[in-house]
Amino acid sequence: MQTLLGYTFSKAIDLASGFGEQVNPVNPKLSRGLSGFDSTHNFVFSYNYRLPFDKLGGPKQLTNGWEISGITRFATGLPVTIVETDDQSLLGTNFGGPIPLNVDTPNLVAPVHTLDPRKSACPGPCLFFNPSSFQGSALGQEGTANRRFFHGPGVNNWDFAVLKNTQLSERFVLQFRAELFNIWNHAQFIAPSQIGISNFDPTTHASTTSSFGSITKANDPRIGQLSLKLNF
Repeated sequence: MQTLLGYTFSKAIDLASGFGEQVNPVNPKLSRGLSGFDSTHNFVFSYNYRLPFDKLGGPKQLTNGWEISGITRFATGLPVTIVETDDQSLLGTNFGGPIPLNVDTPNLVAPVHTLDPRKSACPGPCLFFNPSSFQGSALGQEGTANRRFFHGPGVNNWDFAVLKNTQLSERFVLQFRAELFNIWNHAQFIAPSQIGISNFDPTTHASTTSSFGSITKANDPRIGQLSLKLNF
């Protein structure tokens, strides 16, 4: 049996995480926050085990070469990027570059509490955080919220495979693989940067973007595949 276990504890902070991401020209401190790629905890466990079916007796071509393998990962989600897209600051920070995000952010008016979208009122808004924690900034002013300061939904994923190597001759080995990705069909929610972008009503200062704070999509569900490979 072979196993490999890795764990990383980290924190990455910057003013901008990629080419084209702008820095707040009025208060650069509000641009300083979690990097777009920050992930506090990242645990990965991989394994490969050769099943002892050959000890059962019977035809060797049938009982030899059976193995199981898998990769299990638990990780903190990537940070949520909070952006106000209505140019309330009048700075004209709309940008069409590689990272087309405004500099503007809303006001932070209450602590942000993350929620379990599985317990929200789906199929309505499956909230990950409460949108009322943010309000639109005043005309001609930048908001008080930091661009990135909390993480999105985490990763809980199990990939698993059963394989058999059959020795056809001295030179040729036929490998059969049955693989399941996300074997427990656990919902892996979308990248969090897509749930922090919003317009705000200039009168009520409430968000007018229905998806703000909500989970709208998930990554691939359980996927299975079968394959044959000839090694020589």
